[in-house]
Amino acid sequence: MEKRTEQRKHFLHCNIAGFMYWDGCIAFEKLKVGTKLELEREEYNSHDHNAVAIYYKDMKLGFIPKRHNELVSQFLDMGHNDVFEVRVCQIDEEAHPEHQIHINVYIKRKGK
Repeated sequence: MEKRTEQRKHFLHCNIAGFMYWDGCIAFEKLKVGTKLELEREEYNSHDHNAVAIYYKDMKLGFIPKRHNELVSQFLDMGHNDVFEVRVCQIDEEAHPEHQIHINVYIKRKGK
């Protein structure tokens, strides 16, 4: 029997910081568990020099929280934009907007 190889490894689970200040409220009804999101480095962000924004299509949802973004920002700074896969993993409509959407960040297997 052939052994299965993992296509991705769990790297980070977090909320989306700043969700209520960007396009989170506009995109909220379009998001579902499993929705794919994108990361974009914001090296010139005056509030956080390690800022990593989270996007759904062309809508900015917020950021990877500051306490979790240093390593992700370093990978992105070094051109490893394709190493991460980001998915919505939890939605709680009753929570405070900063905690309504949680994401998982995975590291993808090379070549996938």
